[in-house]
Amino acid sequence: MPKGLTMLRARRGFLIAFILSLAFHAGLMQPWLGEKSKPPVAEEPMQLRIMTKPEVPAPPSEPQKVQAPKPPKPPKSAKLAMPQAMSETPLVPLPEKVPTSMSAPPAPTAEEWQLASTYTLRNSKRYRYAWGQQVRSMMGTAVEGPGQGQVRFRIEIAPDGKIASVKELWSTSDAASKLAWKVIQKLPSLPPTPTGKSLVFDHTISFLSYETGWPPSYQLDCLPEPEPFKNPFAWDGSSAHKVVRREHRPPPPKGCPPDSTAPTIEEEEHEMKRQTDQWRWGR
Repeated sequence: MPKGLTMLRARRGFLIAFILSLAFHAGLMQPWLGEKSKPPVAEEPMQLRIMTKPEVPAPPSEPQKVQAPKPPKPPKSAKLAMPQAMSETPLVPLPEKVPTSMSAPPAPTAEEWQLASTYTLRNSKRYRYAWGQQVRSMMGTAVEGPGQGQVRFRIEIAPDGKIASVKELWSTSDAASKLAWKVIQKLPSLPPTPTGKSLVFDHTISFLSYETGWPPSYQLDCLPEPEPFKNPFAWDGSSAHKVVRREHRPPPPKGCPPDSTAPTIEEEEHEMKRQTDQWRWGR
């Protein structure tokens, strides 16, 4: 095929494609041009309508209640009745309060001192109580007021029964303290100590209007005293560590009652009070 004829056909095909492309784009743009040429539609003016509310008929009024006429006030008397004077009753004076008091307990008898001088259990327990009872019996009657109180001493008694030293630990009343010191200086000669050695103990003198110090209980004095407590875990950090085992209390001897109940309620109450004073919080 000649070269010129081929070029002519190619140009003719390009021209036909160009015309078809223009026709297609013109068809697409025709609706847009038509809308663009239309004039803008004018907006409708806003209309305002005013309507009146229909009148609602008022409800019928309730009939007024007719008030009953008030009763007429009684006419005032010309003269008011004068109140009669009441007869004055004499005031009965209140009886004066009589302060409570408690007389001194009796001093230990010779038989009690004889038993106390041979009682070696619990650091000569009977001897210690007899000494306190002897002091309290010589202090006289305790009257309610600032003169009553308690005094605690630390006493050392020589083997022959003479007082070696006395130290006041505390007191709740200066008057009771002075009276107790005065009595101790005038104590009679006492029997020898039960162990034949010096006896050191603490004792509280109760100079009160409601108690003189109850007798202690001797029911379980025959039981062996427990070993003092030692911490088994204590260690100084340098020496050989040894585990200390706490030994059990040895069995009670024959004839020692296993029951812990005191023979009298007074002794039981005194023992409970002693334990409370010793182990209560804050002491």
